[in-house]
Amino acid sequence: MGVKVSLGVSLGAVLVIVVVALVGGGVSALQPVFGIFVPYAAFAIFLVGFIYRVVDWGRSPVPYRIPTTCGQQKTLPWIKQNKIECPSSTLGVIGRMILEVFAFRSLFRHTKAEMASGNIVYGGSKWIWLGALAFHYSFLIIAVRHLRLFLEPVPFLINGMDLVDGMFQIGAPTLYLTDLLLIGAVSYLLVRRLIVPKMRYISLANDYFPLLLILGIGISGVLMRFFIRVDIVSVKELTMGLATLHPVMPEGIGAIFFVHVALISTLFAYFPFSKLMHAGGVFLSPGRNLANTNRAKMHVNPWEYPVKIHPYEDYENEFREKMKEAGIPVERE
Repeated sequence: MGVKVSLGVSLGAVLVIVVVALVGGGVSALQPVFGIFVPYAAFAIFLVGFIYRVVDWGRSPVPYRIPTTCGQQKTLPWIKQNKIECPSSTLGVIGRMILEVFAFRSLFRHTKAEMASGNIVYGGSKWIWLGALAFHYSFLIIAVRHLRLFLEPVPFLINGMDLVDGMFQIGAPTLYLTDLLLIGAVSYLLVRRLIVPKMRYISLANDYFPLLLILGIGISGVLMRFFIRVDIVSVKELTMGLATLHPVMPEGIGAIFFVHVALISTLFAYFPFSKLMHAGGVFLSPGRNLANTNRAKMHVNPWEYPVKIHPYEDYENEFREKMKEAGIPVERE
C-alpha cells in the first residue's frame, strides 16, 4: 500500500467520523447515541481490550533471559558496570524502566544513519525524542485537566495544573500551552512520516490513522474553545452523568462537541488493537524488564528436553567402509 493510499484511507476514515458525528450531533433524537451510547461503548471496548491484551502478553512464556543492553554488564570487580544500561538487579531494572517510561531514554539515544560521500555517517536524532516527549506529556496533562469535567468538587491538584498550563494567558478564554504543544508535536510526527523517505516507506495506514485522529481531537477542542462555543454547563452536566452512571442528555450543547466526543471515543476503542498499546506493552517487554545476569547465574531453559544426537564416532562406524573407499581418512581402522 503506497503512501498516498495509506494516508488517503486514514484521512478518509477520520473525515467520515467527523461528518457522521457533525450530522448526527445536529439531530436531537441522535444526540443520546453520540453523547451517551458511543462513549460508554468505546470505554467498555477499551477496558476489555486493554485487559485482554495485557493478560495475553502476560501469559506468553519467556524461557530465555533476553534483556536488550548496550552497556558493560556486571563481570569482574575492577570492571565498572553500567547499572542502568545493563542492570543486574531488580533495583537497576526499576531505574531503567522509570527512565524509559518517563524520559524515553532509548529514544533519546536514538541515532540516524545517512550516506555521505559514499560512506555511512551516524548522527544524533534528538528532534524525534523532543517531539515524542512533548506529545506524550501534553496529551497526559490535557487528559488530567479534563478530569475537572467529571469531578465535583474539582481537586486542588487539577485546578493547580490548570493554572500552570494557562500561565501565559492571552485574552479570554485561557490559552493553554499543552493545546499548542499537542497540535504542534502531532503535526511534526505526521509531517516527519511524510517527508522523510525511510519513514514514508515503512509507514502504513495504521501509522497515519492515530496521528490524524489525535490531530482531529486537538483541532476540534481548540475550535470549541475559541471559535465555535459550546454550553460548558450542559457539557459538565452530561459528563457528570456519564461518570456517575446516571446519564442525562442536556439540550443546546452544540454539534461540534459530539464531533470531539466521537473522535475521542474512536481513539479509546481503537487503542487496544493498535500500536498505541505500547503504553502497556513496555512493562511486559522481556528486553526491558529483565536483569542481565547471564554471566552471574546459570539460566536453564524450562523447555529443554533430551535430544537424540548423532556423534562423529557413530557416523564413522556407520560409513567407515564407504569412507575408506572414497579415500577419506578415518580415526579408527
